[in-house]
Amino acid sequence: MVNIKQLAEMIIKIASKKLSIQLVKGPLGVRGRCSDNQLIKEKLHWEPTTKLYDGLLKTYKWIEKQVKITRKIFSYIIYFQYTQ
Repeated sequence: MVNIKQLAEMIIKIASKKLSIQLVKGPLGVRGRCSDNQLIKEKLHWEPTTKLYDGLLKTYKWIEKQVKITRKIFSYIIYFQYTQ
């Protein structure tokens, strides 16, 4: 099981950022949620093949690429608006 702090640490590492994590007081709620994949494995004969870190890394890279593409598109739009 991964807690929020561990998840944040993974994302900070993937993003190559130097950030500090500040834990804030708040309602405790559920102490944790852990998926039991045994039932899905039994009924659907499926189990996850991607580790959490690897999935986060792949997702981060995809989002990073989409942001670059979007910035490029907007820079063209702005350029053409001012040159017309």
